[in-house]
Amino acid sequence: MSTAAAIFAVSCTDVRTSEAGTLQQEQELNRFLQEVEKRAVRIAAISIRDQDEALDLVQNAMIKLAQKYADRGIDEWTPLFYRILQNGVRDWHRRQAVRNRVMVFFRRESAEEDNYDAIAAAPDPAGRAPDEQLQNYEAMQTLELAIHGLPARQREAFMLRAFEGLNVADTATAMGCGEGSVKTHYSRAVHSLRERLGEHWQ
Repeated sequence: MSTAAAIFAVSCTDVRTSEAGTLQQEQELNRFLQEVEKRAVRIAAISIRDQDEALDLVQNAMIKLAQKYADRGIDEWTPLFYRILQNGVRDWHRRQAVRNRVMVFFRRESAEEDNYDAIAAAPDPAGRAPDEQLQNYEAMQTLELAIHGLPARQREAFMLRAFEGLNVADTATAMGCGEGSVKTHYSRAVHSLRERLGEHWQ
């Protein structure tokens, strides 16, 4: 059973419809989750630079979508799903920031006793380790690093528009902002990426 199918199987008991309606809804939602899973994991992984954590965030977003919005129209699922996922990514970054501050504090406290090198051992703010980097072609790695370096809202707008192909209205729903803000964030992201990538920009 796929991740998407397993998630719906766990969550579909919360959908209060007729048996026939539930079966049809299950098939449609299962198909949607299967189609969106790989792209969503890639989008999350670029944002947090951790493949395993990205998969967890996507699975949590799938569960929440199935539990809360399975009875919504099919055309609503994509922006709702990505709004849930983007909220999860932002929460992850907040938790990491708190965790890093706490870790640095305790390391500073123990530095004198243990001759601890706080600078060398400080957590990477990007959450990256060499063995966690996504394996891909050099051009894609360059693009992913450039996207990761964008401000969070520009990154969200660019990935939802360019990677997922959402229109402006659906991107605004996913990001929880107005369409004008989406256009501004996306335009700035494209301009910044063109400057950073130079000849790599297609």
